Amino acid sequence: MTKSELLERLARQQPELTAKDIELAVGTILAQIGDALAQGQRVEVRRFGSFSLRHRPARMGRNPRTGGQVPLAAKHVPHFRPGKALRDRVNQRQARGRARRRRS
Repeated sequence: MTKSELLERLARQQPELTAKDIELAVGTILAQIGDALAQGQRVEVRRFGSFSLRHRPARMGRNPRTGGQVPLAAKHVPHFRPGKALRDRVNQRQARGRARRRRS
């Protein structure tokens, strides 16, 4: 699902809100998560999951065109860890899909 698809779905579910209000709310939430991660903070959304940073140490990479080695600097990358409620919901849906395929 893309951001625009999410906005459309929310607009259908919440007809009393304008599209601009929904876009502002979603944009603000995503910006706050991004800002917190940029400051090195962890963001936790109960029953959904948590966003944090993982450290990747410096290493030697390979240039795919020349095959030569290229030094890659250490960096931090965003990481998402789903909460238990989200994992259970996804696994329950997957299990139902497998059961339907077995019956057919």
